[in-house]
Amino acid sequence: MSSIYDISVKNRKGEDVSLKEYAGKVLLIVNTATGCGFTPQYKGLEQLYQDYHEQGLEILDFPCDQFGHQAPGSDDEIHEFCTLKYNTSFDQFKKIEVNGENQDALFEYLKSQKGFEGFSLKGKVLIPIVSKMDKNWKTSSDIKWNFTKFLVDRDGNVVERFESTVEPEKIEAKVKELL
Repeated sequence: MSSIYDISVKNRKGEDVSLKEYAGKVLLIVNTATGCGFTPQYKGLEQLYQDYHEQGLEILDFPCDQFGHQAPGSDDEIHEFCTLKYNTSFDQFKKIEVNGENQDALFEYLKSQKGFEGFSLKGKVLIPIVSKMDKNWKTSSDIKWNFTKFLVDRDGNVVERFESTVEPEKIEAKVKELL
């Protein structure tokens, strides 16, 4: 894959969606979970979407159950939870895997463009959990936990990776720069 726009993903109903449909938009791509300590970030994600969607921001939500079984349920149940509890209105896709042999092509691409660069001071709380799951966690580009976010510019370049502990409000300035 030479571009993010060469990738297709599955929407909640299992239908193929080409990321070409998002060309020219700023994308915030997130692996999410409904039963995670970071789940309240849905509120901040929705606020970003409401504030900047008209200017060209799209948030692409990919539920993932690989971290502590924190995204149980069907795609419809996850969608219902998010819309009822957090009033989400951005695009939510089919549940995927972001690491391992069954990882989705999108996350394989994202990780190849922006690897793990470490946790912020706040993120250090994840180290004991992550180090048990992956002995090479410091050097691996794998997603470490739910709510890892990738920011993509209007040309399809992956410009930044934000780990789970970075709240959506902390990303706002970067989003504004790209719009």
